[in-house]
Amino acid sequence: MTFTDFNINSPLLNALSDLGLTQPTTIQEKAYPVIMSGKDMVGIAQTGTGKTIAYLLPCLRQWKFTKEKHPQILIVVPTRELVIQVVEQVEKLTTYMSVRVVGVYGGVNMIRQTPLVVAGVDVLVATPGRLLDLALNGSLKLKSIKRFVIDEVDEMLNLGFRPQLVRIIDLLPTKRQNLMFSATISEELKDLVHDFFVEPLEIEAAPTGTPLENIKQIGFRVPNFYTKVNMLEFLLNNHPEFSKVLVFTSTKKLADALYDEIASKFPGQFGLIHSNKSQNNRFESMRGFKESEYRVLIATDIVARGLDISDVSHVVNFDVPEVPENYMHRIGRTGRADKKGVALTFITKADKEYREAIEALMNKKIPMTAMPEEVEVSKELTLDEMPQVTMKNTLVKLPKKEEGGEAFHEKKDKNKKVNMKVRRAAAMKIKYKKPKTRGQKTK
Repeated sequence: MTFTDFNINSPLLNALSDLGLTQPTTIQEKAYPVIMSGKDMVGIAQTGTGKTIAYLLPCLRQWKFTKEKHPQILIVVPTRELVIQVVEQVEKLTTYMSVRVVGVYGGVNMIRQTPLVVAGVDVLVATPGRLLDLALNGSLKLKSIKRFVIDEVDEMLNLGFRPQLVRIIDLLPTKRQNLMFSATISEELKDLVHDFFVEPLEIEAAPTGTPLENIKQIGFRVPNFYTKVNMLEFLLNNHPEFSKVLVFTSTKKLADALYDEIASKFPGQFGLIHSNKSQNNRFESMRGFKESEYRVLIATDIVARGLDISDVSHVVNFDVPEVPENYMHRIGRTGRADKKGVALTFITKADKEYREAIEALMNKKIPMTAMPEEVEVSKELTLDEMPQVTMKNTLVKLPKKEEGGEAFHEKKDKNKKVNMKVRRAAAMKIKYKKPKTRGQKTK
């Protein structure tokens, strides 16, 4: 089957031809007729399967020109990088159409984005927080939304966006089509679908855990952080085929530490991206890597979700992710669009449990290989790798308390209060230490 077999108009077909796309992926083939029917839909597919085009094609095919300034298609995604990516994809598909597309996201002043929305928009791509900001201050009207798309829903729920999604849905018109795309199905996602979707159809294509056939996976036994740095340096120095490399770490701290250790050895070849970096820095790092100005990009897991970076030659898992699905999202950055890719994973003894969870998810073993002999094994450990010294918590047996009443001590005489009457003569005797008389009465 090719795209010409779909009920697609000439402008979209010409745009697909310009992009060199002729055959739909599985998710695109399954989703197109369902979305065109107008029914609500939940699409389950892992990253790298063409989900974005799967919902954009039918939505744009049904889009109709109107003089209204309010958007007809609303697409909500979890990160600002995904907003930029989806906007670019819409622009490519609408080269021969007069569709106005705008992307809005947090991290920048809303004053810069408000005029774009007010001027008129047909397709709006947004992160949940910024979308609510614009809707609640009156800059954005959602009364004309006909198709509502939530992409990467599982990641959005993991990031705690459910309250914002519910608030957005409350602002939308009742008569609309709901489309949701996710890599996994969780109980929270099922609840969201049950509460707000109307008899949705579920389609599935390459769910998370299905290893991509065109990605070669290799695991290396590497003992510690500094040996991993030596291993990565060796690969980059001795293998020119490592031309566009994505290196993933589980934490921002580890990403910074790796960048500080290795970037100076490859001047101008490394980029770094994570959520603590400024907006401009993130966009510049992503742009430099996409345009091959950077040979290597170090990133955290959140960046792995949904990003479409072409021609990534290798993915390096600098550490093994604790969540098995994150491994699939990482390696899905390479081997895209039917191209071959290689995913390398540095595995320590402490990663055994995480590796086994990944292999259980894939129902496939990660082929293990020993490190090249040329790689220097470092004995230096980071603070996190150093063995933790634990003190034996010996409880001292306390002696039994003697049972007794309340605490008691004898009061001093001057503080004693005795309820008895003291005659004046006795009081005078106490005061003057001798009897006190008034003298003899005179006659």
